[in-house]
Amino acid sequence: MNKVTMADVAQKAGVSKSTVSQFINNRFQYMADSTQERIRDVINELGYIPNFTAKSLKQKKSATIGVIVANILHNFSTEIIRSIEDECGFNNFHLFVCNADDDPDKERDYIDMLVAKQVDGLIIFPTNGNVDLYQRLKLANFPIIFVDRKIDEPLYPTILLDNKKAAELAVESILQKNRKDIALVATSIIRNVTPRVERINGFKEALLDNGIEPNLDWIIAVDRENIKSQLEKVWSSNIRPKAFFATNDLSLIELLKFIRENNIQIPQDVSVIAIDDSPFLEISNPPVTVIKQPTFEMGKEAVRKLLLLMTEESLENTYDIKRYAPTLIERKSL
Repeated sequence: MNKVTMADVAQKAGVSKSTVSQFINNRFQYMADSTQERIRDVINELGYIPNFTAKSLKQKKSATIGVIVANILHNFSTEIIRSIEDECGFNNFHLFVCNADDDPDKERDYIDMLVAKQVDGLIIFPTNGNVDLYQRLKLANFPIIFVDRKIDEPLYPTILLDNKKAAELAVESILQKNRKDIALVATSIIRNVTPRVERINGFKEALLDNGIEPNLDWIIAVDRENIKSQLEKVWSSNIRPKAFFATNDLSLIELLKFIRENNIQIPQDVSVIAIDDSPFLEISNPPVTVIKQPTFEMGKEAVRKLLLLMTEESLENTYDIKRYAPTLIERKSL
């Protein structure tokens, strides 16, 4: 893919380069509305990124970094943002934090806004819907670090949990309690969100490795508001699960609400384990066993990798994915 230039935009829009430059710099005094609209459409069509973003990168004018999280409701997100903020402060950088709500369009708008504000780099929890935009930013040598999720093409350095290992830990911990009838609760995978998909696949593989055929009817992966109805279906069947694996904190909340509403006893009736810790899980009754991500370590590493990327004259064609080991925190819910 060749880098789109101002000349390309001017030629396709049928205007001069100076007119395109005036448009980019918001000088519209003598520019017809139709001309503005035509230039804007061509910029969007070609994916043109103004050169000032790369120039500001080299000169480090803003000393700011943008962070776009996919869903700020996750405790994982808030912990890692705190770690990123601490590391940015240590390096005299300021932070913009945006929440994409797992919406690719919202993520795109935030990327456009942050680039326009000339941030020096981005840390993105990608929504898996803007690969074309990432590619254009890569061509402009704009530094980005992906966190928690990966895209098909390894355009930028990516850091995330070893989700397969986390699922294995969950299954093995339950099996050690002699419970083989295990259900899984996750939020929706319709957007192919990396950790959710990998944890479900890891769950299935771990069961098969232990000679257990996964019960697909017991794998719940729906929007948060629909988890309760799916749990009701599972619990109303003739054979009930003896354990639940919640793949993130939001699915765990819905699971615990359902358990409480139905007077199900933990761990007497069912065992419960989840990925991602939270202070309230330590004092819940009983305290919930969790698989914790090294959020503070991951946040620091994201900033350090981004700062290093900012010093590069040009970006590499591909980058590696770094996975972090999960940690089992045993409590009383198994």
